[in-house]
Amino acid sequence: MKTMTIPSGPVTFPYVLKFNNINLYLFATLFVALDIAVPWLCHWIHPLAGPTFLPMFFFILMAGLLFGWRMGLLVGVLTPIVSYGISGMPVAALLPRIIVESICYGLFAGCFRESFNIGVVWSLIGTLIVGRIAAGLVTFIIYYGAINPADVMWKALQIGWPGVLIQLAFLPLVIKLLETVLPSIGLLNEK
Repeated sequence: MKTMTIPSGPVTFPYVLKFNNINLYLFATLFVALDIAVPWLCHWIHPLAGPTFLPMFFFILMAGLLFGWRMGLLVGVLTPIVSYGISGMPVAALLPRIIVESICYGLFAGCFRESFNIGVVWSLIGTLIVGRIAAGLVTFIIYYGAINPADVMWKALQIGWPGVLIQLAFLPLVIKLLETVLPSIGLLNEK
C-alpha cells in the first residue's frame, strides 16, 4: 500500500471509504456522473465508440482501485441502472450482462487492492478477467440455448480490445496521479 504524509496525517491507498462515510456517497455520485457523461459523449461521436472504448467501466474500475470494494460495488451497481434510466443505454437486452460485469469490476478491483493488497496493475488484470468471465456466465444463463455465449463474448472482445488496452495503459497512471493529488488538496483528510 502506498502511504503519503500530509499535515493531517498519512493517507494510505486504497483509501477505504465505509458505508457510514459521507465521502463515499459524494465520490460515488461523481464517478457515476462521469460514467454516464463520458459514454454518452462517446455514443454521440459514433455509435460503436462506447463498445469499442468501454468508457463506462473506466470510472467503475477507478472507484474500486482508489477507494476500495464498497465504492466499487456502489458505483458498479448504480452506473448502468442510472445510465439506462437517463439515456436508455446500455440497451435493455445487454443491461443484465452490463450490470453483473460492472458490479464485478467495481467489487473485485476494490477487493484485490484492499483485501489482498495487490498492486494496481495486477488488481486491474485480475478484475478484467473476473468481470469478463462473469459476463459470459450471465450471458449463458440468460440466453441458454438461444445464442452461444462464447460467440457473444468473443465479439465483445473483438470490438472492445481498444478499451481494455486503454484501461491497462491509463488507469494505473491516473490512479498514481490521483493518489498524489487527492491528499494534497485536502479531499481525504477526514475518514
